[in-house]
Amino acid sequence: MSQNQLALVTGASKGLGRQMALGLANAGYKVIAVARSKSDLDLLAQVNSQLIFPYVCDVSENCDVEALAAKVKSEHGEVQILVNAAGVFGPINLIHKTDPDQWAKTVLIDTLAPYFTTRAFLPGMLAKKWGRIINVSSAAALHPPGALNSAYGTSKVALNQFTRHLAAEISGSGVTANVIHPGDVKTEMWADIKAKAIALGDVGKDYTAWVDWVAQTGGDDPKKAMELILEIVSPSHDGINGRFLWINEPLQAPIPSWEDPVDARPWG
Repeated sequence: MSQNQLALVTGASKGLGRQMALGLANAGYKVIAVARSKSDLDLLAQVNSQLIFPYVCDVSENCDVEALAAKVKSEHGEVQILVNAAGVFGPINLIHKTDPDQWAKTVLIDTLAPYFTTRAFLPGMLAKKWGRIINVSSAAALHPPGALNSAYGTSKVALNQFTRHLAAEISGSGVTANVIHPGDVKTEMWADIKAKAIALGDVGKDYTAWVDWVAQTGGDDPKKAMELILEIVSPSHDGINGRFLWINEPLQAPIPSWEDPVDARPWG
């Protein structure tokens, strides 16, 4: 079946997105690899030129996403697997000291971009009565709110809720939508957090402790996130929709997310 299915991965040029794009291609899926860096995408495509097709796009711009969707449909057909892996951590600081443009950009990339791509590619999935939408979230969305990461935490909580609304809308259609925690991984984002936490000095000590823990443990193997993606697109996950999914044996023990919905509204 994989040979007949088209997957699209955002943030595919680096980190987890790159690992996910490679994993899908190695499993036989045709992969549309999307990122802003043409040079990094070209390097990725060289690894498997028969199944990885690079497309430069800023997914935080809806007009760019709409143009991407039209081009991909024309050149390859309908996308049936959408992995929204593009993301930034954003400013690490007290709210009143954050740069408002950076704060807003974090929500734009981490939350609105998955909305833009979902809106563009979901109709094709619904028409074929099969599809997978996988949004890369974070355990940070389940932790008690704390100082310094208001932009990232807010963006991922919003992404979770958006995915749940989406899952409710498409229930029974053959298309599913879920979020994943890919693990505590030593990626470019980890290095970015490290630099920002160190720059804050004592104020950033909580994040410095997390950075040190990931360094000491080596972090979660990024291949586990890729393996989770392959599980989700398999028939074993046909009935899993609107859930928060974890990699196998993560360094950070899974945190309860949300219960199954109970519709007990007083007006109906």
